[in-house]
Amino acid sequence: MKKLAFFAVCALAVVSCNDGVKQANLIAGQQRDSLNQIIAQKENELSDMMATLSDIEEGFREITEAQSRVALAKQGEGTSSAQRIRENMQFIRNTMKQNKELINKLKQQVREGSFKSEQLKKIVEGLTQQMEEKDRQLTALREELDRKDIHIAELDEQVADLNTNVNNLTEETTKKTQTINTQDKQLNTAWFVFGTKKELKEQKILDDGEVLRSNFNKEYFTKIDIRIDKEIKLYSKSAQMLTDHPSSSYTLQRDANKQYILRITDPQLFWSTSKYLVILVK
Repeated sequence: MKKLAFFAVCALAVVSCNDGVKQANLIAGQQRDSLNQIIAQKENELSDMMATLSDIEEGFREITEAQSRVALAKQGEGTSSAQRIRENMQFIRNTMKQNKELINKLKQQVREGSFKSEQLKKIVEGLTQQMEEKDRQLTALREELDRKDIHIAELDEQVADLNTNVNNLTEETTKKTQTINTQDKQLNTAWFVFGTKKELKEQKILDDGEVLRSNFNKEYFTKIDIRIDKEIKLYSKSAQMLTDHPSSSYTLQRDANKQYILRITDPQLFWSTSKYLVILVK
């Protein structure tokens, strides 16, 4: 009889151990998936920034080549020479405008992306200085053409308008950037709240078992930027999601004090169903 009891205890211990191993493997798998998602997001952001940087560098190369063609054309005479100068100056103007827009785009990518790097910031600063130098070179080129009595009506008009266009472009780009930033902020704004059943009922967030049905207190929620705020400490050993969010887009994990922390691994997917998050705690 004692042997039988001994074997039964051993069997229960083996089953318990196997369950513990399965649970540990499950948690490890979830953590690995979350890490892979974060890495993929950063890789995509870096790839976009490198593509923009490549386009800017190509633009500068084309501008330099066009400047060389203008220098060669200045040595010639007649209508064909003037025509070549006019065409290349127009090309330089258009390419510089495009490069300014790309540099502003890169600035925004560096500023708003999750991939932070001082080296990238220095690269953007260097590109901005390079563009300013090209502006100075173009002004000097026009002055040289004037000194050599190379007066081309279209050229004078185009180059004279360039600084005005640059200023207008800068102002327009600033306004567009502000508008885009405002829109981005609205699109990437969400609200969350966690509380006990009593607290949520008092704010009409939870009403007769229904969540966010009507007339709930929006001021009770905390506003966040979903691009930045991806971790919410719940300060409770009990947590229940009351709003619907795809289960693959988040994890609920315990900290050293066994209190829950919500980690949002895929913000776009998580907030796609609702921009309001409600969590019941005890």
